[in-house]
Amino acid sequence: MQQTQKEVSGVLLIDKHAGATSHDIVNKVRRVYNTRRVGHTGTLDPMATGLLVVLVGRAAKAAEYLVADTKKYVATLRLGLTTDTEDTTGQVLTASDIVPSREQVVSVCDAFRGKIMQTPPMYSALKIGGRKLVDIARSGGEVERQPREIEIFELEFLGARNDSWHFRVMCSRGTYVRSIARDIAKMCGCIATVDMIRRTQTNGFTIKNAVKLDFLENLVNNGGDFKKYLEPIDSGLGDIPVVNLDGTAATLYKNGGFVETGGANGLRRVYS
Repeated sequence: MQQTQKEVSGVLLIDKHAGATSHDIVNKVRRVYNTRRVGHTGTLDPMATGLLVVLVGRAAKAAEYLVADTKKYVATLRLGLTTDTEDTTGQVLTASDIVPSREQVVSVCDAFRGKIMQTPPMYSALKIGGRKLVDIARSGGEVERQPREIEIFELEFLGARNDSWHFRVMCSRGTYVRSIARDIAKMCGCIATVDMIRRTQTNGFTIKNAVKLDFLENLVNNGGDFKKYLEPIDSGLGDIPVVNLDGTAATLYKNGGFVETGGANGLRRVYS
């Protein structure tokens, strides 16, 4: 790859493919943009697809301010089985032929909207005692997980086909879609596991503006302009108030001085 003279920076919206970890995507983006400074704003399971917000170059410093409060997904539940991972990539644990009615599923969905308590799955990146739950699970262990409060803003049953249920969900940070599937099935008196998860929105960004990683890699290999797919560094920070400085105030601020922000305490985005 041709070496760049200056490190590129910006927010990259990737449409992640199934089978790749979020870390896999980060490593490949590092090679595409020739920088070690690459991060992301929220992990997607390897089996999941959809929107992964990747921060390139100096944009990586903004990671702590780009933690989304709400995310949107579409998901498919496979009826009649449970697995150790709570998705169809795992080992089957139990099977059943019980199929609830559409009316029962729609009614149960009502109970999940709003603030609820959710127990995280063992196959997750959540840490307990300094260890990721997924690492404990892969070594054959299991630990007690305390339920946590989450919020489901929208939960829509899109319909069923054969042994699959289709849902759309808008939820708070820290929500596990696999666990929603598990709990919906349990309340319906049956069992199910996740067959597909696709994230469509996070951090104010939508999937329609995302690009495939192999598309970017092809651009690099063929000398195309892959840099134009980087959003500005401050993308996704729209909730943080802006302070515009010029003249003496700008010079003072850039040299470590204090300036009046004209408002209450809190974060500000400062521009000159």
